[in-house]
Amino acid sequence: MTVLVVDVANVMGSRPDGWWRDRAGAAVRLLRRLAALPGVTLTGPDGAPVTCTEVVAVVEGKSRDVPAPDGVRLVLAPGSGDDAVVECAEELAAEEIPRLVVTADRGLRARLPSGTPVAGPGWLLAQLDRMDAAPPA
Repeated sequence: MTVLVVDVANVMGSRPDGWWRDRAGAAVRLLRRLAALPGVTLTGPDGAPVTCTEVVAVVEGKSRDVPAPDGVRLVLAPGSGDDAVVECAEELAAEEIPRLVVTADRGLRARLPSGTPVAGPGWLLAQLDRMDAAPPA
């Protein structure tokens, strides 16, 4: 049972699909995909199963005005998205809630609470792509 904390700007920026032309639209598309994750067991970055219980998506800048889809807790970073990701991870760590932070930002990774597992955007996007390609149940 794991909470995914997603650095939305970092994940969007990891795939050159034109997101920079419409940051808010790209954020909405990613958030819709993330909404399918709660309750799903994923293959974790280390190969072990990870059951996602909640998705916390941190948005900043032009993406702060996007709506939160059902299934995603949206955190609107008032300033730095990195600061908001760290704050979320610290709150979860203090409550001893299993968490997995998704970001490629090395500086952000270094600021996370000790023992916080981290996965890169490629891992998350691969999980979402597999779900998108799976035949309906």
